[in-house]
Amino acid sequence: MYSLNNVSLEIDQGQIFGLLGPNGAGKTTLISMLCGLVKPTSGHFTIDELNYTSHSSKIKKIIGVVPQEYALYPTLTARENLHYFGSMYGLKGSYLKDKVIETLDLLGLLKFADKRIETFSGGMKRRVNLIAGILHNPKVLFLDEPTVGVDVQSKNAIIDYLKFLNKNGTTIIYTSHHLGEAEDFCTNIAILDRGRIYAQGTPSSLIAATEKAQNLEDVFISLTGKDFRDEL
Repeated sequence: MYSLNNVSLEIDQGQIFGLLGPNGAGKTTLISMLCGLVKPTSGHFTIDELNYTSHSSKIKKIIGVVPQEYALYPTLTARENLHYFGSMYGLKGSYLKDKVIETLDLLGLLKFADKRIETFSGGMKRRVNLIAGILHNPKVLFLDEPTVGVDVQSKNAIIDYLKFLNKNGTTIIYTSHHLGEAEDFCTNIAILDRGRIYAQGTPSSLIAATEKAQNLEDVFISLTGKDFRDEL
């Protein structure tokens, strides 16, 4: 895994911003820093005009985080998990109860609300994982591989719901290895490799600027090469 090196980004409110790169390029490290999970050794950043060094607690209240690994308690039901995570954000009472029902319904999970997470398929867990990160209506949502390993129907449901959130004001910062998905989903993209940003722009502008590129995958290979990035 590469450490970040002189990374500079400006992400406008309302964007769906994709961070793309090979394994170990630094994507998760960057998101972890922006979420306050990893402390940068140098440099600085702001979110919603709040500087992380002096307003970290305020930043944590306005961001949502959906990790690649399931952040769920397997022996609890979907409803119990979401009530627990919602309470951590300060939600309570009828608002929390109604919000959990609403989001489970929107993502096709309401009839499974009182089933234990350990009985869910990967796609169902991925949808509950998403709901846990957005119950408090974050201004900025960080997603690390939100559709990895899921069935087509779950993938479509997740992407459609993310578009709904974005349309209603949530800025989305997203990592993925699904380049076709990113090309269709993202408004802007940065391609990261070896801890550096190699290119940044809209999907169409990056394709247009790369010789013989027909799609985002061609751009990605042109910038990062064809070598395997296997890790132990």
